[in-house]
Amino acid sequence: MKHTLWPAFIDVVKRDVVPALGCTEPVSVALAAAIAVNKLNINHQQITGIEAFVSANLMKNGMGVTVPGTGMVGLEIAAAAGAIAGDSQAQLEVLKNLTPEDVAIAKAMLDKKLVSISVADVSNILYSKVTVFSGDRSASVTIADSHTHILAIEEDGITTYIADPKNVTHSKKEKVNTNPFTDACAQDIFDFATQASLADISFIEQAYQLNNALSIEGLEGNYGLQVGATFQRNVERGLLSAGLLTDVLLRTASASDARMGGAMKPAMSNSGSGNQGIAATMPVVVVAEFVHANDEQLIRALMLSHLMAIYIKSHQNKLSALCGATTASMGAVAGMTWLLGGDIKQISAAINSMIGDIAGMICDGAKTSCAMKVSSSAGSAIKSALMALDGFSVTGNEGIVANDVDSTIRNLSALANGSMTQTDMQILDIMINK
Repeated sequence: MKHTLWPAFIDVVKRDVVPALGCTEPVSVALAAAIAVNKLNINHQQITGIEAFVSANLMKNGMGVTVPGTGMVGLEIAAAAGAIAGDSQAQLEVLKNLTPEDVAIAKAMLDKKLVSISVADVSNILYSKVTVFSGDRSASVTIADSHTHILAIEEDGITTYIADPKNVTHSKKEKVNTNPFTDACAQDIFDFATQASLADISFIEQAYQLNNALSIEGLEGNYGLQVGATFQRNVERGLLSAGLLTDVLLRTASASDARMGGAMKPAMSNSGSGNQGIAATMPVVVVAEFVHANDEQLIRALMLSHLMAIYIKSHQNKLSALCGATTASMGAVAGMTWLLGGDIKQISAAINSMIGDIAGMICDGAKTSCAMKVSSSAGSAIKSALMALDGFSVTGNEGIVANDVDSTIRNLSALANGSMTQTDMQILDIMINK
């Protein structure tokens, strides 16, 4: 057991599992706008224009998703809302204080064509440069490589801040050297989650609190495609049976419904995505309730799920053509299988089966239908967990699945980082030109 990795595991979970209000790509643009306004020290009446240049991947994920509290989709309203009412210190909860009055002002700004969004010619996968104008003054904030990482700030054309180059990723191939998983494997993650001091990992329980609240909101409100509520209504009609599978699907999907539908409640994100945080949390929560797990078992299962999801995602580009809900659900299947009595061998088999099942599900931007992909991934997770417990799984003789789970994860990531980069370009081209 590599106990020396455990402090790094805690650090990475605290870094990558954080509250986020709304889809993190438009929220990142809103954050940049809020910081720019703060640098100018102006009010909304003094804003004369907003200009944003974003990476192609960020454009893809921001085109069709509802911005919390606005009832509107797209990066334009995100930039305007961030500039008008964003809390520049609130990170991914930048829009938490947004009011209907603020939204009306933002919509008026869009009506006056004061906000422009363009695709930047950059190699960064996640990138936005937002410039706020006030007469002959301006402030620009560049965020890149993670949703809250400030790369540079310019005030009236003068660079007043630039990040340490040692911590900056300049291209798709270069990586920030903060990956604790270089020398780790799935076994190490399992050992940590099941053996670490409960006091050291109990913070992960907030994932349950936030994402379960979103799930309830999704079932009670009128959000998105109502995927979760559709399951619930059809249980009540007698067309679906209540039970573990149905509960996993409806409670996971309803949280995504609420998030993608603009609910003013934060999700606990994973790897920069609220949907990934939901996918890594809610299936585990439902299984924990089903087996009457105690608080310690829930905490350990959530830590196993979230850390495994981060481990799998760490091998991939930050944004890609591979749906992140699939990889997050591969984390969830680890926590679910453990709660149902499985060991690391069965957990590995379940992850292998999921990769054999849903590898290649595309990400065609953030939008309400993400709740369908979240529920599909959760369904694959419960199916794979139950198969593994009965001794069945996709084997290393089939497709991209290898004989050991760590090799299978690397094969999946090679697909995401390799040929699916062209898929990503094709998806964006279709979305922009349809």
